[in-house]
Amino acid sequence: MAKGLGRGIGALFPGESLEQSGQVEEIQLDLIVANPYQPRKIFDEESLQELADSIKEHGILQPIAVRKKGRKFEIVAGERRYRACLLAELEVIPVIIKELSDAQMMELAILENLQREDLTVIEEAEAYQSLMENLHLTQEELSKRLGKSRPHIANHVRLLALPEDVRKLMNEGMLSMGQGRALLGLKNKRRISEVANKVINLGLNVRQVEMLVQSINEEVSRETIPPKKKDIFVAAKESQLRDYFGTNVQIKKTNNKGKIEIEFYSEDDLERILEILNLQEE
Repeated sequence: MAKGLGRGIGALFPGESLEQSGQVEEIQLDLIVANPYQPRKIFDEESLQELADSIKEHGILQPIAVRKKGRKFEIVAGERRYRACLLAELEVIPVIIKELSDAQMMELAILENLQREDLTVIEEAEAYQSLMENLHLTQEELSKRLGKSRPHIANHVRLLALPEDVRKLMNEGMLSMGQGRALLGLKNKRRISEVANKVINLGLNVRQVEMLVQSINEEVSRETIPPKKKDIFVAAKESQLRDYFGTNVQIKKTNNKGKIEIEFYSEDDLERILEILNLQEE
């Protein structure tokens, strides 16, 4: 691409913001279409309604940027304002028309959202991945282009290895980036979704998730070591106790004595187990 974004939108439009460079025109709202490269998938409905109410009262104060595409106009920047105008039932919207390539459209859409911190961590990760794939960039090249550190980009992109349902939970704000990164540490990847829901139900923080993952991994390691065969009776009882308490339980038996270990991962989890045992404080 001859003209890149470098470290900001200003590299394409020096000395001016994207929505302030050019002549303002009014276009019918039904001629506007969304940016196909828009990385932002989630728009807060309450916030949009507040903006729509403000637009009804004061009008739209800043035009959106678009490019001509056939008989329609694709949004370059300002999709949130466009959506609010739809809610406000406006017929026309002020725009500034730009001439941009597809690559520039994609970079601008992503950079605008990154600069305004509008994206969820998963949307941000998908944006980085999209830029690398479509512009044939390495993580190092992308980090220099966007002014982000390479570890920052790498840590986000790693999250895309999570199952789709877990990424959805992160998009909905149910899981944080730290919790998502901790879940990636599970050796048995098929258990990630199950453990993610447990994390949410128990309200575990990042450190507690790391401890839970470590515990599960140690359990997996023990199961893969053929060592001494466990007594069939003991193994069956362990399975029953795990189901009963909803957590990992081990019976450690030596000759005619031993101990039962019941694992918990937070104060609330301990209270839940004590309640099952009918031992919680009155």
